[in-house]
Amino acid sequence: MTDRLLHGIDARTDDLVALTADLIRFPTVNPPGEAYRPCAEYIAERLKKRGFETELVRGEGTPGDNDRYPRVNVVARFDGRTPGPTVHFNSHIDVVEAGEGWTVDPFAGVVKDGRVYGRGACDMKGGLAASIIAVEAFMDAYPDFPGAIEISGTVDEESGGFGGVAYLASKGYFSKPKVDHVIIPEPLNKDRICLGHRGVWWAEIETLGEIAHGSMPFLGDNAVRHMGAVLAAFEADLFPALDKKQTSMPVVPEGARRSTMNINSIHGGQTEDFRPGLPSPNVPDSCRLTIDRRFLLEERIDEVKREVTDILDRLKRERARFDYRIRDVMEVQPTMTERDAPVVKAVAEGIMQVFEREPAYVISPGTYDQKHVARIGHLFDCIAYGPGILDLAHRPDEWVGIDDMVQSAKVMAIGLNVLLRGGAR
Repeated sequence: MTDRLLHGIDARTDDLVALTADLIRFPTVNPPGEAYRPCAEYIAERLKKRGFETELVRGEGTPGDNDRYPRVNVVARFDGRTPGPTVHFNSHIDVVEAGEGWTVDPFAGVVKDGRVYGRGACDMKGGLAASIIAVEAFMDAYPDFPGAIEISGTVDEESGGFGGVAYLASKGYFSKPKVDHVIIPEPLNKDRICLGHRGVWWAEIETLGEIAHGSMPFLGDNAVRHMGAVLAAFEADLFPALDKKQTSMPVVPEGARRSTMNINSIHGGQTEDFRPGLPSPNVPDSCRLTIDRRFLLEERIDEVKREVTDILDRLKRERARFDYRIRDVMEVQPTMTERDAPVVKAVAEGIMQVFEREPAYVISPGTYDQKHVARIGHLFDCIAYGPGILDLAHRPDEWVGIDDMVQSAKVMAIGLNVLLRGGAR
């Protein structure tokens, strides 16, 4: 084991805790995109002190970007003494809303009982802090290292990543020859390597009707009733069919090894646009449904879409006056990095040294920013690895364990040593 490197991380435990708490105190809630700039500037200032060249990159023109809520990302780079590969640690700084049910202030960065509490502690500011500590300890242990190290704090992962990694990837930040290996410290347990994720298709279905007075619905055509027919057909035909589809991908948890579809939202009629709290006296002429379809490596995206449109077309043939529109919101193919990829083997070596056992190899049930690294950057040596328990993400009293962060930082530092120095002592 590389004792000098690991002892350096142990000595930084207090700094790791303080850094995590500081990051949590930036309420980077998405939507709408609060406090992105000050959080990115804080990260940039810290890394500048370590000699990194830092850049703040705004995702101009991306969804949600405006002068009040600019999509500000930070990218930092440190070039070693001699040429070599580049390892990039990417973490998202945005968090979901706190919600109700907390027993601590969600943005106070409370430290107690060996944990750091707060919104984003687990997902994924603890992982960001651990990666920074791992890199700083590595640089002190091996100041003459070859290659380069990059660290980024990016935005909007919780809403698709379009203002963050997708934007940066479109500008060449996640492509060779600039970057060779990417580690994303998402919270997927400290002894597991996440190779990728299922595919996703988000779409909005709109049923169409005709407005009329609510007291005479027979003069109109009710779009909400049409949507009811869509939901009934999904329940009778689509959901049972999806439940029978299984994958060979090592998706966790077990229930996600099947195809799934979630009804994310439904909006119909004029009430939402009329006057909040009062009903509209009209027959609704539009009803919109958002679906979240997660699909498997064994499925093709055109078949996934056709399963839905076949039902809609059947209803159009069989149901009087039924008509619809469908709009793609996002589609991402499943991705799975090979187990013999360099970044996988490097992090596996770290897990074996720190935990004295082989890592588990898993696939995430939901997507994260690896999708943009692969589909836009065309860089496939990418994994998710970080501290934290995924089940705690987005929940009240979210926390990350201090020991988990320390151990994950050691794994990341060993992986960095393998990738840049071949694991030399």
